[in-house]
Amino acid sequence: MSTVDPNANAIPGPPARPPQVLTRRIQILVQGETKEETRAAWQKLTDWQRIVARAANWIATHHYVQENLKELFYLTDGTRVKLADVKKDESGILTTSRMNTTYRLLSEKFKGQIPMTIISSLNRRIVSVFDKEKLEYREGTRSLRTYKAGLPIPIAGSDLIHLALTDGGDYNFVLYGLHFRTNLGRDKSGNAGVMQQLLEGKIKLLNSTLEIRKHKIFLLAAFPVEERHVQLSPDIRVTAHLSVSIPIVAETGQERIEIGTREEFLHRRLAIQEGMQRMQTTMSTNRGGKGRKKKMQALERFHDKEKNYVNTRLHQYSARLIAICLRHSAGLLVLHGQSEKEARTQEDEFLLRNWSYYGLKEKISYKAAKYGITVVTR
Repeated sequence: MSTVDPNANAIPGPPARPPQVLTRRIQILVQGETKEETRAAWQKLTDWQRIVARAANWIATHHYVQENLKELFYLTDGTRVKLADVKKDESGILTTSRMNTTYRLLSEKFKGQIPMTIISSLNRRIVSVFDKEKLEYREGTRSLRTYKAGLPIPIAGSDLIHLALTDGGDYNFVLYGLHFRTNLGRDKSGNAGVMQQLLEGKIKLLNSTLEIRKHKIFLLAAFPVEERHVQLSPDIRVTAHLSVSIPIVAETGQERIEIGTREEFLHRRLAIQEGMQRMQTTMSTNRGGKGRKKKMQALERFHDKEKNYVNTRLHQYSARLIAICLRHSAGLLVLHGQSEKEARTQEDEFLLRNWSYYGLKEKISYKAAKYGITVVTR
């Protein structure tokens, strides 16, 4: 008697959503018992950062060559190449797995100079990016990535140990034998609460990165975000039109809601740009003799202001759109974007240059995923 699978004719459900990851940017300080120890720890970190950039380029280059070996063998008639471990496939040409080829290479180059868990994490990240883009490399629509100095140092979440709360409200921890302390400051982002949850074991630290920027160290700590269960109906939809004239126009079938205005978004951004231009003009009269760094000090203050302002505005606009979806219990969000061609026909190239359409789209998708809202782009 044959058995029949009762689920054979069942309608498949929607694909599983990838787990959401929340990244917290936390400034940390090197804690050495003496100035010499602190200076040595800083030197070690900068050496690791330099090695990471070199290693990332080697990983990308070697996997690119491996991927194109078939084309390099056009002079040898009848030769067939297969990127596989010869132990598992007789026609394979590798002595190990494809992922392990670059790890073994970097292990021989840098073992003893950098913790190998950093190399392992870096290898997985770069190979993952390469695999996503290799089809575009093959078609000639994308060039191979080049990783520059300053690349964040990848770390394994399990390597952060001995986390403890200090009397001042900060947190001490040890990472690869180096002692660190958080510098939470006024903590407007609520990083102290996240660190306390990590200390109590309520959340888990995922693979993260260390960023060294302008003589400061930041821990880009990645944490899993659980999907918030809200009663939503997949039959209720909200349609949102993204454009350069009005950032978001949401339609629910009952009402039409405009989120943001052209003037609101541009006013502060253009003010920052004009301030930077004025500063560049007046800097030509600065007296020399004190070094380039001191002469450029005033201009450096403007570098991140525009980026931070745009990022804040886009977070506000996307949060208001998701709030509309939740208020109407809409499980479907349809995004209609204005193309560059359409914007050019409106003679609005200036506004298009100062608009951040893709950043807004990414933030909407991220926030929607936290509540289980399906986003469809058209």
